[in-house]
Amino acid sequence: MTSSIQALRDAVVNNTNYDAFAPGLSAKQWALLETYMQTIDLAAGQTLISQGAQDRGLFFIESGVLSVHLVGDKGEMRLAILNPGSVVGEGSFFSHLPRSASVSAMGSARLWRMTPPRFGELSIRQPELALEIAMSLGGVIARRLVDRMKRVAVT
Repeated sequence: MTSSIQALRDAVVNNTNYDAFAPGLSAKQWALLETYMQTIDLAAGQTLISQGAQDRGLFFIESGVLSVHLVGDKGEMRLAILNPGSVVGEGSFFSHLPRSASVSAMGSARLWRMTPPRFGELSIRQPELALEIAMSLGGVIARRLVDRMKRVAVT
């Protein structure tokens, strides 16, 4: 599979969900963004994020469907389904808090990961691009927090 960010860009543009990640990026900015991220391929059932983990990676979904769920005394409760073009991991990325839920692939999936140190580098070298990403992520968080059912899905 190619590592080109074009497939992620297409997924983001085509995502019409209420909590869509919708940055206004040019093709050149998408190409720059690619250099700050790495791809991750998941198999069906593979866990991406574990509830309570300290990891602060941010994930952009290129393909596949992810399940966000809580594990508690009474078992597992699904909180959300995330489709291509969406993001996950935004809560801990900004808050430095442990992961609030677990996330796993419902089928094979491809994601792009950005770490806080790489975002810091992006902020220094490409501040306008970093600001657009941060504002778009803030929009995702705000929309998820407005929806009572999705509020706990901010991971």
